[in-house]
Amino acid sequence: MLPVDYFVLSIYLLGIFLVGVFLSTKNKSSADMFAAGGESPWWTSGLSSFMTMFSAGTFVVWGGIAYQHGLVAVVINLCYGVAAILVGYFVAGHWKRMGVKTPAEFIELRFGSAAVQFYTWAMMVFRIVGVAVSLYSLSIVLVAMMPLADGNPFQDPATGNLSLMWAIIIFGGIVVIYTMAGGLWAVLMTDVLQFIVLNLAVIFIVPLAFGQVGGVSGFLERAPQGFFALTSDKYTIFFLVGWVLIHFFMIGAEWAFAQRFICVSSEKDAKKSCYLFGGLYLLSPMLWLLPPMIYRTIDPNADPQEAYILACRAVLPAGMVGLMVAAMFSATASMVSSQLNVFAGVLTDEIYRRLLRSDASDGHLVKVGRLFTVILGAVLIAVSLLIPYLGGAEKVVVAITSLMVGPLLAPTIWGLFSPRVGIRAIWTTVAISFVLGLILKIGLGANGFLVSESTSDFAIWLQANGTTVDLIIGVVIPVCVLTVMHKWRGEIAPGWTRVQQQVSDVMAAGQVTEASALPALIVGGCLFLCALLMFGLIPFNDSGHRILAVFGGVLLLISGAIFLFINLQKKRIS
Repeated sequence: MLPVDYFVLSIYLLGIFLVGVFLSTKNKSSADMFAAGGESPWWTSGLSSFMTMFSAGTFVVWGGIAYQHGLVAVVINLCYGVAAILVGYFVAGHWKRMGVKTPAEFIELRFGSAAVQFYTWAMMVFRIVGVAVSLYSLSIVLVAMMPLADGNPFQDPATGNLSLMWAIIIFGGIVVIYTMAGGLWAVLMTDVLQFIVLNLAVIFIVPLAFGQVGGVSGFLERAPQGFFALTSDKYTIFFLVGWVLIHFFMIGAEWAFAQRFICVSSEKDAKKSCYLFGGLYLLSPMLWLLPPMIYRTIDPNADPQEAYILACRAVLPAGMVGLMVAAMFSATASMVSSQLNVFAGVLTDEIYRRLLRSDASDGHLVKVGRLFTVILGAVLIAVSLLIPYLGGAEKVVVAITSLMVGPLLAPTIWGLFSPRVGIRAIWTTVAISFVLGLILKIGLGANGFLVSESTSDFAIWLQANGTTVDLIIGVVIPVCVLTVMHKWRGEIAPGWTRVQQQVSDVMAAGQVTEASALPALIVGGCLFLCALLMFGLIPFNDSGHRILAVFGGVLLLISGAIFLFINLQKKRIS
């Protein structure tokens, strides 16, 4: 990275930090802090959901699969879009209809306080460790691109680059601070800004990468045989169907996504936000997976996990590498901030307020929520720093807890629709799925404690068909158990009655919130600044002036159109 790249990255990090501080003024209550007061525009919620799906793994893992296998990586990511569209049609509106502030509030209504405790701690361990691994992975990728001058206090003397420790602390600390200050509003708006930066960087790379291989025709001619097949021996139609089903449960019931459906102003907006999320995943994977695919025709012997970074280095002008680093940071930052906010909300509302201070004021709860955000952030950073010393223990934690994710999320979806399932359905589903998962994934896995001469053939088959086993554990078993319990139980579960009463109360209150115009103003301003950045990079480059100017001009036009639309809306209302 050149000095101008560090400048661009610094401006970006400062910008999202300031946005978080600015939005802190909107947090007057816990509903503002963790549900954006129900005032989030549907498009803000949809873009935030889209970004929450990203992480550093999007570039490293999926970029590597795209480099190796080609178009099949795009097809797999299209499954997220299909799953999101289905969630929008069947599930998203139900979350908003109940009038809850957090997903945990629904769990308590539907299944009781014991379920909330179980969900909170089980999911928190899994998500904190998983996100810590993502933050660590992101830092590994970024420090390789960030050499520092000798004597710099943040330098690793062994590599001459940014120290991994400082990368984790700096990048993690920025996310913690803006999430703590701005709450869900900061998470939503920084996600939108990160969406803009991500797509600006990727869109910039694609035409330059095509230019390196002689255009689209040159890419098609030089691509390896089978590069544009829709499936492969490993990623079959069965895998794709399973991938859709697993992510239907994830998007429909995981708290970070459910929170996005709750924070909008109406059921219709909850559905629209999910449709936008799904639509983007049906259109954009081809765009942001093209760079590693194109790079395969430039250097067929590269490390697949480095394909995205190498593609960026090969074509990007000065300053744009810094923007691409910012985009990679954005991908993981969105995941981190979402999880911090949702679990801080649960600890504040369901643990602190309900169990310790039922008379706490809104202002006090906001302060407590910020404290929990900082504590969770500190734990997250600490776990990230400890990853190299855990000897693979974090993988065991993720593997064990991931066995419960499908079984935990499936009862939540069932609880939205079936009046017969209660807390017993959670215990039964989790117990059966976890025990079978423990046997199939760990006991009969590589070096598993159940592998013997008599079971070795079966264990080898299981290890060779890991995706099939994941589908069985995460979807087939929970669905079968819940279906049986729904048919077996004849009476209405008490939690269903409580939820219906809550829905009736919300409808009787007739409270309607209006979507805020502030997000559109922030987006317009961000696009204007990005346009100035494009023009400002021209003097630092010997070539590429035209494409920088074109991008700058287009961003100016879009920014102007947004401000014009906002002005027209104000005049119409007045």
